[in-house]
Amino acid sequence: MAAEVSSGPVAGADVHQFAPAQVAAGLGVDPATGLSTREADERTAAFGPNQLAEPERRPEWLKFLDQFRNWLIGILLIAAVVAGAIGDIKDALVITVVLQINAVLGYLQERRAERSLEALRRMLVPTARVRRDGAERVVEAHTLVPGDVVLLEAGDRVPADGRLTVAESVEVAEAALTGESQPVAKSTTAVEATATGPVPLAERSSMLFMNTAVTRGRAEMIVTATGMRTELGAIAEALRTGAEPASPLQIQLDSLGRRLALISGIAVVAYALVSLLRGEGLADIALRAVALAVAAIPEGLPAVLALTLALGVHRMARRGAIVKRLASVESLGSATVVCSDKTGTLTLNEMTVRALWTAGRLYEVTGEGYYGTQGAVRGGEARADQLLSAVLPFALCNDAHLTGDGFVGDPTEAALVVLAAKAGIDADGLRAELSRTAELPFDAATKYMATFHAEPDGRTRVHVKGAVDVLLGLCTGVLTDEGVRDLDDARRGEIEAVTARLGGSGLRVLGAATALVDGTPDPSALPGLTLVSVAGIADPPRPQARDAMALCRSAGVAVKMITGDHADTATAIARELDIDGDVVTGAELDRMTEDVLAARIDDIGVFARVAPEHKVLIVRALSSRGHIVAMTGDGVNDAAALRAAHIGVAMGRTGTDVAKEAADVVLTDDDFSTIVRAVREGRAIYDNIVKFVRFQLATNVGAILTLLGASLAGLPAPLTAAQLLWVNIIMDGPPAMALAVDPARDDVMRRPPRAPAERILDARRLLGISRAGAVMALGTVVLLALAREQVDTDTALTMAFTTFVLFQLFNSLNARADDGPLLGRHQFRNRTLWLCLAGVLAVQIAAVHLPWARTVFGTVPLDAGQWALCLGTASTVLLVELGVRGVRWLAQTVRSAQNRPQTALQHLRRRTPR
Repeated sequence: MAAEVSSGPVAGADVHQFAPAQVAAGLGVDPATGLSTREADERTAAFGPNQLAEPERRPEWLKFLDQFRNWLIGILLIAAVVAGAIGDIKDALVITVVLQINAVLGYLQERRAERSLEALRRMLVPTARVRRDGAERVVEAHTLVPGDVVLLEAGDRVPADGRLTVAESVEVAEAALTGESQPVAKSTTAVEATATGPVPLAERSSMLFMNTAVTRGRAEMIVTATGMRTELGAIAEALRTGAEPASPLQIQLDSLGRRLALISGIAVVAYALVSLLRGEGLADIALRAVALAVAAIPEGLPAVLALTLALGVHRMARRGAIVKRLASVESLGSATVVCSDKTGTLTLNEMTVRALWTAGRLYEVTGEGYYGTQGAVRGGEARADQLLSAVLPFALCNDAHLTGDGFVGDPTEAALVVLAAKAGIDADGLRAELSRTAELPFDAATKYMATFHAEPDGRTRVHVKGAVDVLLGLCTGVLTDEGVRDLDDARRGEIEAVTARLGGSGLRVLGAATALVDGTPDPSALPGLTLVSVAGIADPPRPQARDAMALCRSAGVAVKMITGDHADTATAIARELDIDGDVVTGAELDRMTEDVLAARIDDIGVFARVAPEHKVLIVRALSSRGHIVAMTGDGVNDAAALRAAHIGVAMGRTGTDVAKEAADVVLTDDDFSTIVRAVREGRAIYDNIVKFVRFQLATNVGAILTLLGASLAGLPAPLTAAQLLWVNIIMDGPPAMALAVDPARDDVMRRPPRAPAERILDARRLLGISRAGAVMALGTVVLLALAREQVDTDTALTMAFTTFVLFQLFNSLNARADDGPLLGRHQFRNRTLWLCLAGVLAVQIAAVHLPWARTVFGTVPLDAGQWALCLGTASTVLLVELGVRGVRWLAQTVRSAQNRPQTALQHLRRRTPR
């Protein structure tokens, strides 16, 4: 049987082009009886179960070992081995313990389960109603096979992809798959390919797709694809095989690690050559080489970085953004483009009547959404009887009901019930009073719905709603200010102009008509109708999105709308939100090469009628232009793009599980403005990362220069490997962590995003680090040399160790002020930093004076005068920086004074006529 199926004329993705009979023949099934149990079993063996493929899981022990795949960690591992080999067991153990702690922290903080496919499986329909062996039965959804006949009705979720064979007034909600905000009408009519290319997924009206929902009507379909062969399966495959791009921070820190490894190697080789020339023993050379290797590596940097990001995650969670991946915080701060889905992200995903035309007047309808009837019909003095006549058909020719937390039924009909409430009509009460005697359900072919209601005098009132052009063909009259008048050419032209105006502004336009007839009319033959109103319906933008969009512009972040809706609708929303740029459809994207798309991508503001694969192409094109891309979305269709982007942002309330699991950030409030707050937080975090990287690297440079300087001067090593680890982790750690929570600068959202290629340490910052390191080394070595002449060697070494530690306290103030004044009230905004500096001083006192600490670090007690000398020497790093910045400020002042007269002269020349 499997051979018959695979060789049929409908194999492939073009099933929508064939008639139902052809599809049935190709799949070897009679729709009237369905498959037999034996055929179903055979096809299950051939095609497999109707479920998604299991992802390949990486063993937990390999995830742990991944924490050691780093240049910095590799150097420290070598240092630990060398220390152990030459008998320095204490330093070897200290290094090993530090590495294990870092690995455990990294494993726990970065472990992120791959649950996207599990979420997809949870969304699958657990059971399905099928026709097998000539009878209807309920089977588990995973047992469906190509050729199964599935029976569906309103409220059902589609369990597989299939070709419709029966469609009675069927509408399907496909927003989660195609992005189409409104339920899509379906029929059994084949959809042929156009001259421009294949039929877009959203326009295959003869097909039903897995995990979409039937909102109206009754349907039967023949299953054409199951499991990974479905459209949903294609998305799952993209999730399974798609790679996550490295964040800008990860790229830069990896580059920093390689450079530090190079520096460490050069330092060790230089020291070894000098020591060999001086005739030192190999054991002593190896011992100092270990110290140099440790000195070059900022061991505390990974822990401080993880803590900084974790604190940022906590702050963002309190503001409505749950971050699942620590590095995503910084990535969002560097975003240059936000690609946002329209439906439910930029808009409320709540159909709302925005305009109402009746009796020659156009009214504005205020208020939004289904969760209340606040709002009104405004636009001049509206007569109550005219409004009643205009809204009555929309209320009665309607099957939707409002509930306390939303609605039941079709979204467009729910919007019309809300309109009735705003006009003072209780739709449910009115329906109970004027009972329905007959109806004509909405049909995609006729494009209208009609209901019949008994009047107290025995006559029947007919209410009709539908496409305006269709209703005009059924109407003989129109409601005017003077009452009902004939529908002549002039009035017809007025109505058509109003319809075109509303449609051109992106609104979905519906008309309402009515008639009063004697007796009980034949439902299949409508009488001459009177057009009473025209309504313009839209999915309005979120109020917060407008303000958030303005903030994005001020921060230099571009926003691009990506939607499955029609271009007119998308353009109207983009116009309201001030999204600039060209409008491109999915069909146009299909005709573009990747190079052409990349060349045009910066000029495009709206992408309409797109398929899931288009969204990934868009993200890829933006990335190729050097952009850091954030992708927002809430549907299944967004999942692959959420993974492909540098950072994916999912909606927490309306988002599907698939989108939430694929995303890096989930917005608990579905508020676009939360993204802007996250961008601000991300930028502040990056600024703070720069601060503590400068702070810690200055320590490393100072340590390297100190060890090399002491060696060249013939002095004993002023710092052991254990002492260097103490400085890098314990003494540098708390101040670095305090720098990590520094308040954001006032201009953080008034500057453009930093360039993706911008280095954490540019030339100016490297010069500052080198200057601070040189001052630390010079002060430590000179103090050691002078102290040896006055006190014993152990005391001199303790003073050198203490001085180097105290240098870090003063240098933290240098690091906090990247530019501008070094001292001022701003230095006191970070109370945590001052508490940490006091704590570090207290801990160093303990390391010098507590007996057990003296044993570990090889120190001896110091007196008050020696402490004062250490403290005074350490303050020079701050005094030197004050002098440098003072000279810089003076030079800028002089240049400004010199340029001011020239600028004034140029201004006068520009204003003087020639």
